[in-house]
Amino acid sequence: MIQIEGLNRRQRAIADVLWLMNSKADCMRFIASLEPATRQDAETVIEMMQLAVIDECDTIDDSVKSLIDTLK
Repeated sequence: MIQIEGLNRRQRAIADVLWLMNSKADCMRFIASLEPATRQDAETVIEMMQLAVIDECDTIDDSVKSLIDTLK
């Protein structure tokens, strides 16, 4: 299970919403709807999610690279 430490309350709420999204497009629409300060938090959360996924992997194979590329 992926865990992200050090998130503030707003970032945790954003992460919860992002985890429920079904696609990158859904995530991008959600982020675009946010105020600039909150949008910055959301972009930070996404970066932290990407790093957490990488940390969970012992080796990065092509499928993981593909997943990471879709999140960029």
